[in-house]
Amino acid sequence: MSVRSRAVPLPRIDDLVAMAQPDEPLLCSRPDTLRETAAAFVGAFPGDVLYAVKCNPEPSVLRALWAGGVRHFDCASIGEIRLLRGLFPDAEIHFMHPVKSRVAIAEAWERHGVRSFVLDHPAELTKIRDIVGAVSDLTLIVRLALPRGSALCDLSGKFGAAPEDAAMLLRSVRRVAGRVGLSFHVGSQCLDPLAWRRAIARAGEVSRQAGIVLDILDVGGGFPVAYTDCEPPPLGAFLAEIEAGAEDFAAPGLRLWAEPGRALVAGGVSTVARVELRRGDALHLNDGVFGNLSDAGPLAGLRFPVRLLRESAAETADFRFFGPTCDSIDTMQGPFRLPADVCEGDWIEIGQTGAYGSALRTGFNGFGGGTAVEVRDPPLLGPR
Repeated sequence: MSVRSRAVPLPRIDDLVAMAQPDEPLLCSRPDTLRETAAAFVGAFPGDVLYAVKCNPEPSVLRALWAGGVRHFDCASIGEIRLLRGLFPDAEIHFMHPVKSRVAIAEAWERHGVRSFVLDHPAELTKIRDIVGAVSDLTLIVRLALPRGSALCDLSGKFGAAPEDAAMLLRSVRRVAGRVGLSFHVGSQCLDPLAWRRAIARAGEVSRQAGIVLDILDVGGGFPVAYTDCEPPPLGAFLAEIEAGAEDFAAPGLRLWAEPGRALVAGGVSTVARVELRRGDALHLNDGVFGNLSDAGPLAGLRFPVRLLRESAAETADFRFFGPTCDSIDTMQGPFRLPADVCEGDWIEIGQTGAYGSALRTGFNGFGGGTAVEVRDPPLLGPR
């Protein structure tokens, strides 16, 4: 059902918990927030917005983004491509993983109408050329390596061709594809708008070295969102650097792409977890790192905004969270600030979990589930 045709208002989180008293975590999706966030990004970005499906592949989330105007999708696997094509027959799907199996390439091209692929190595080009051939409706994007930056999660170590290799690849793909381009990724949750300006300048140097005029420049993802004690610059600051860099690029007819994930979905979902035990300043929850709170764990250590789902006159205090599994990695140091009288049986809303929450959930130890619900609450944003 579309947002506009909804006859009955969606419930609020507090009412849901009070009525149902659920025994497992709630994954609270806000379709209105997702739609509005997508519409704002699509309206502001001067090119095509490719939602990074890996960030949150839940069908309800994808439908909300579609309602917000997203028509392009960055897929990393044939499974994601099948999901998207089943939901949206008219979507523009892009196979953006630099390393793909021959079977996946063939299915994407022949069955799902995928016409754009990313690569960063000559052997990958050989695969694509063997299966697809040299055709005018093929788009090939060479992923460019970047030096390590200041983003929360650095992405420079696994993919991307060095500048001289990228230039050679560009010359090769120009002989095979009707449209060619360069892509890069500055890293996840990057707070520095100038990182995109520097990366675009690097791409311009590669293009000139190759002697190839690009049709597409894909500026990747990494656009940040607010968490507790983390207030990034506004989206406009990042887009201003991208537009200025593209103007300096001086490629006539250049089309910009972006691959936002976190920026579109983080605020559109929160997780509601129950306190099973209080141990001093540590709260044992029924959700954790192996469930829907991976980014709060040792890998990223994000401090999600939190609130207690009951009234309390107590002063606030800092707490750590422990997840439900028997693994000591299932620890979220935070600190997370809550009323000092929080206790067993209380419910806590954890905001900004729409990015890489349910997408990284496992069934380890028999935990990691959750009930998905749609709510009308405003997003629980950081800092708080």
